[in-house]
Amino acid sequence: MRRHDRPNGSSAADRANRTRLTDGQVLKRLLPYLWPAGQPAMKLRVVLALLFLAVAKGANVTVPIWYKGAVDALSGNGLAQAVAANPAVAIPIGFILAYGLARVLSLAFGELRDAIFERVSQRAMRVAALNVFRHLHALSLRFHLERQTGGLSRVVERGTKAIDSLLSTSLFNVLPTLLEILLVTGILWKLFDFRFAAVTFGTVALYIGYTITVTNWRTRIRRSMLDADTSANAKAIDTLLNYETVKYFGNEVFEANRYDKALRVYEDAAVRTQTSLSLLNIGQGIIIAGGVVAVMWMAATGIIKGQLTIGDFVLVNTYLLQLYQPLNIFGFVYRGIRESLNDMERMFELLTVDREVEDKPGAPALVTAGAAIRFRDVHFAYDKRRPILKGIDFTVPAGRTVAVVGPTGAGKSTLSRLLYRFYDVTGGAVEIDHQDVRQVTQASLRAAIGIVPQDTVLFNDTIRYNIAYGRVDASEAELERVAAAAQILDFIKALPDGWNTMVGERGLKLSGGEKQRVAIARTLLKDPPILILDEATSALDTHTEREIQAALTDAARGRSTLVIAHRLSTVVDADEIIVLDAGQIVERGSHAALLALNGAYAALWARQQEGVNRAETKLEA
Repeated sequence: MRRHDRPNGSSAADRANRTRLTDGQVLKRLLPYLWPAGQPAMKLRVVLALLFLAVAKGANVTVPIWYKGAVDALSGNGLAQAVAANPAVAIPIGFILAYGLARVLSLAFGELRDAIFERVSQRAMRVAALNVFRHLHALSLRFHLERQTGGLSRVVERGTKAIDSLLSTSLFNVLPTLLEILLVTGILWKLFDFRFAAVTFGTVALYIGYTITVTNWRTRIRRSMLDADTSANAKAIDTLLNYETVKYFGNEVFEANRYDKALRVYEDAAVRTQTSLSLLNIGQGIIIAGGVVAVMWMAATGIIKGQLTIGDFVLVNTYLLQLYQPLNIFGFVYRGIRESLNDMERMFELLTVDREVEDKPGAPALVTAGAAIRFRDVHFAYDKRRPILKGIDFTVPAGRTVAVVGPTGAGKSTLSRLLYRFYDVTGGAVEIDHQDVRQVTQASLRAAIGIVPQDTVLFNDTIRYNIAYGRVDASEAELERVAAAAQILDFIKALPDGWNTMVGERGLKLSGGEKQRVAIARTLLKDPPILILDEATSALDTHTEREIQAALTDAARGRSTLVIAHRLSTVVDADEIIVLDAGQIVERGSHAALLALNGAYAALWARQQEGVNRAETKLEA
């Protein structure tokens, strides 16, 4: 059977950036999923599958023996006289029935093995994927900002599929073949002599060694082909995406030559790949033919000398052909095992990534009594070479509202990330009711905080699902109550599908104002003592902003509220306004007091009011 290659690889950059696990480490991480502690039923399935595997192979290696018996019976001396006397008696019924039974048992126990082990395989895939999924959710925000979500999804998907692929190829292909090789070698030694066993075993060993050596060489060639394919594809997509730019500068010929250069690299690599595949197939064919010729020559010599029968000749030939059938795809199987180990390695590597933000051993739950927030001399930097916050110190009293304003890049949104403990401060502390957020459990901390972000991202599900996400066990009455408070209940009821309306990918079927109302509703459903409004209306038009602002004001009533704002018109009623610039507090006070200072806040206010006045003038015109 010929094997054909198809591109299925990763980029060179991705391989360079990975921390390698050895094959032994990968298999060591896989073993607990196949032999799970405290699950005797799963362990029993593994034992039964291996037992059925052995029985299937045991039955399979007897097939040539029964075949030999039938051949000898039909070609023995006196057969003509027996046929003339009684044709029915002359037929070797026992050998034929035994031959058929052996084939049936081999097939039946092989299928039983697959059926019994499938639960183990699928359970291993599910538990491995679940462990990685949980770990990814436990990793810091820094990790997720630095990695492509689609890439992570592919790593997990390929890794879990690789478990099934590895088990099917190694446990149910390589292992049975190796077992069959040992059984056949032993049988040939027992029935004939050492020479038959030695030639058979030597031929198989040479075949496997040659296949592994050439396949490892071919893997490097294929990798260059895959990289060339990726490069050519990237250049084609890039130039088509920039179609207008190409036309602006008349560079069609330049782009065609650049694409052709990449295709020539792929062409050369593809030719080398196919040439190496042909070399692999030819070499395997020579080794198999040499082994078959050698044992058949010895068997034929034994027949001429009267030491062996025609059935013996058929027996050794059948055994070798039976062995070489699975070996014929060994190169493909070996490459599949290598790819599976690589895919599993990438998935298991995710489990080794440091969580960065972890609960301290024995950390207590956060206890709120008013939920006063304190940023105490907070210093923070995403990169130590570039400080973001430099000694921030302020308090959000229990049940009061404090707003933080300032230019883009001042560090405003970083405050909410530190409060949620997506990152840990590099200096100072963030406290809630005098409890350092680093000393309490993250689950209890985040349960006490609700947020309405600037860009509300919704799940591609129903409005009901997205609002109920605030508290998944909420009743219908509670959902309607918070929807009414967020001023979205009438909108939901007017929809043809009502609560079951799908919002689309990232909520794109809803307008900006509708998405913000959904965000407010699910935060109200969570009913946290602390509320963060992170530029919750900056992406909305002025009219929608005023409507949403009324809902936000109601939502903030009675809660400790941190407002991070760009539009100053949304914070004029805050109990205190903090003006942040370059990671430092430059002004603080009420709206009126800050205007009276005629400083940074007053300058921001004047610029924004001027922009609002110009917009209103245009509308009137």
